[in-house]
Amino acid sequence: MAYYRRLFSLLLSLTISLFWFSQSASGSILAIDYGTEFIKASVIKPGVSFDVLLNRDSKRKIQSSVAWKGEDRLFGSDAFNLAARFPKDSFAYLKLLQGVPYESDGADFFRTISPVQLSRAERGTTNVIQSSNSTNWSVEELIAMQFSYIKELAETVGGADSREAVRDVIVAVPSYYTQFERDAVVDALEIAGLRLAALVNDGTAVALNFAMSRTFESKEWHVVYDAGAGGMRATIVSFETVQNGKKGRDGAQTLITVSGVGFDRSAGGLELTRRLRDMLALDFEVKHNKKITGDARGMAKLWKEAERVKAILSANNEATVSVESVAFDIDYRTKVTRASFEAACSDLQAKFSKPISDALENAGLKLDEVESVILFGGHSRTPMVQASVKSTVGDSKIATSVNADEAAVLGAALYGASISPQFRTKDIKVTDIVPYDIQISYLSQPKTLDSAEDAQTPLTTQRTLHTLVFPAGSKVGTKKTMTFKRKDDFVVKMSYKNPPGYGISSDLLEAEISGVKEAFEELSEAGAVDPVVKATLVLSESGFAGIQEAVAYGEIKKESFTDKLKGLFGGSKEEAKNETSSVPSDGSSSTPVTSSATQEAEGASLSSSSSSSESSASPSSETKKEPKDTIPLKLTVKPLSIPALTPAEIRRSRDRLIAVDTAEAAKRRREEARNGLEAYLYRLRDLLDDESDTSPFKKCSTEEERNALKEKLYDTLHWMSEEGDHAQLIDFWDKKDQLESLEGPIQFRYKEIEAFPSALNESQRINFMTNLFLTEARKNLTMELTPGGLPAYHTAGELSALEKSLREHEIWLNEWVEKQRGRKENEDRVILTTEMKARAKALEKELLKLMRRKTPPKKKTSSAKAGSSSTTIASTENSTPVSSTKSTTVENTASSSPAPHDEL
Repeated sequence: MAYYRRLFSLLLSLTISLFWFSQSASGSILAIDYGTEFIKASVIKPGVSFDVLLNRDSKRKIQSSVAWKGEDRLFGSDAFNLAARFPKDSFAYLKLLQGVPYESDGADFFRTISPVQLSRAERGTTNVIQSSNSTNWSVEELIAMQFSYIKELAETVGGADSREAVRDVIVAVPSYYTQFERDAVVDALEIAGLRLAALVNDGTAVALNFAMSRTFESKEWHVVYDAGAGGMRATIVSFETVQNGKKGRDGAQTLITVSGVGFDRSAGGLELTRRLRDMLALDFEVKHNKKITGDARGMAKLWKEAERVKAILSANNEATVSVESVAFDIDYRTKVTRASFEAACSDLQAKFSKPISDALENAGLKLDEVESVILFGGHSRTPMVQASVKSTVGDSKIATSVNADEAAVLGAALYGASISPQFRTKDIKVTDIVPYDIQISYLSQPKTLDSAEDAQTPLTTQRTLHTLVFPAGSKVGTKKTMTFKRKDDFVVKMSYKNPPGYGISSDLLEAEISGVKEAFEELSEAGAVDPVVKATLVLSESGFAGIQEAVAYGEIKKESFTDKLKGLFGGSKEEAKNETSSVPSDGSSSTPVTSSATQEAEGASLSSSSSSSESSASPSSETKKEPKDTIPLKLTVKPLSIPALTPAEIRRSRDRLIAVDTAEAAKRRREEARNGLEAYLYRLRDLLDDESDTSPFKKCSTEEERNALKEKLYDTLHWMSEEGDHAQLIDFWDKKDQLESLEGPIQFRYKEIEAFPSALNESQRINFMTNLFLTEARKNLTMELTPGGLPAYHTAGELSALEKSLREHEIWLNEWVEKQRGRKENEDRVILTTEMKARAKALEKELLKLMRRKTPPKKKTSSAKAGSSSTTIASTENSTPVSSTKSTTVENTASSSPAPHDEL
């Protein structure tokens, strides 16, 4: 596994390059593989090595759990481990409840593995009750807390200097996720303050990870088999490398196409753990004659032990179970064999491999056409799962070519980089599908029939028509246009053709199309004949199906002289037939769509072309504007079954989380202030208790100062023991400020004594350098007056001004240093190092201004020959600025300053 991580990181460094479009653009993408048991995350950020995100304990995967211990909220393994003590306040496996009804298979299974109390939400979904304070949390809110935790980790990647807000997120989800479950993911992201870039099916993400380091000489078919905690799933993927017309390396493009999926939600890793836990519970009850199944803590302890033993049995034939004080103060010990465990799960054997068979059937492939079965997921290591898969596909096709834990999140990150304009990656095109049939339902136009018994009582009949708009296997990211010949407002419903199972409803949404009659009248006035309603149906890249828009359309033709003659003598009957064959007699299409050729032959009113607002060409300034042939209609869409959260509900949930975060931040600041005050008190006590005469603290303080500080110290220690538990943040700050005001002068003296030799040495060094410069500069000034002498760098006035500043600095320094000599260490300083440094800096600035003077122009002199001139060339020694001349010893200068030294 470590090998795969190193290999993949190396390949990524070669295949992905980062660039900025603007300084304000966000350059980070967060990828999350939110699993039933574990969360894996990765962030792509400029200047940061691409890898899996680590939590605060440097773990590469984080348990999908959030818990409360009193008022403290915990995440990851801390939250999961808390379940043994507070089982009803530790929330794990929330993915089972994501976007499913309160009465569903997912909620029922959750109740069998967790003692957490559930309640019914207003939307029909499941809420979770925090037992310690009876707080109701929606599943979306709890998952949003975990997303916020991951977001905080991602923003700290690269250190404080590269800290950057993260907003855009790619989330890997199971291919079997329905629209309701995908809505729940998006809602949780929005509550957490994140923005969805895309949802990607986890099997597709693994395939992308697999293809990143490979090229394919010919088209290959592979199966990605994901053995997860929540279920087993298989994805049929084809890989092909083609040329896209570009030159060089960029000319190769890898095509990843998903053609079939299969899954089983009832045979995941959690079911294995549940059965092993029940084996242990039954064994405990038999041995000790006490019922443990009603004990929440005891069952939580057995669950944790079952997880551990299950991992051991993957590599060993036998495992020892040991749980101290599991319940009733009884220490439980036993042994479990792999054979007994597999016998308890024997009915699941066929379910493990069935997703592969279903996926092959959906893709229309045979097993011998598949190159390999790529194993992914933590439970792909379980022997009984591997045995079932091998019995179906054979040992030779089993491949462990990806990291079984991290391939999905790394592939999701690469998918995010490929769709973002901020990054360049290997040229890969991904095509995914939906696993469910999606249809449109609507009522036919009403027909009135005369009653046989009573001719005066007419009967109005309507029947429900169904059109399959997106069959299972349809490509995501497509649009289709559906045509209705209606004269009045009507309603259409979008749903899954067959119930998706797991207790989830098949109804998706309902759309009311209104304003039809008025639009048709306007089109008729413009000359349109037989107007129709066109609705655009979309299937997004993230797998969401919906109705995008509806318009009234009528073809408006300008009659020419030839057209009038045709109308006078009559057109062909075949032409008239063709003009009306696009819409069936009942006003709508109910023919299932099989292919574009079949639609055209049958005159079906469903097409794959996108229908948008169409208008006639713009008229010239000399002609009148032609009438429109397309009029937008009002489209009112309302969700059915489980609606997504409204913006108001998301804001309310976000406010709840912000309140929790704010309270926790205030609590952290209070604890930090309290801990800081305690540490400060203990340090002061150590300083005051030191009786040594050589103690710097004692040397720099008077007895009165130490007594006052000691009195305040012990008063504060007494206050901490009596009132510290209930004190507020500002109280801790105030107590520390009072002590620091007494200790501050002592610490200031000590720091000044430490810094004084260095500051004095620097001042004397600058005096020394200034004297040296003045000596050499005056020599240069004297040489200018001699015949053929060099031009002077500085004027006499400039040198006099510098000398005046030097003498003033020397006098001030000598005077105040002498005054300081008479002061004791525990008395306030008369000369401060800050002032010494400021005065020395001012002199140095004046000195450097003259030293950096550019070389003056050379003098021109007449030559001995007539009509000719020459320039006097300066010698090498004097052609450079004074600052670069050879050093002169102190004895050769006229300096009155002593040489620099480090002692007072």
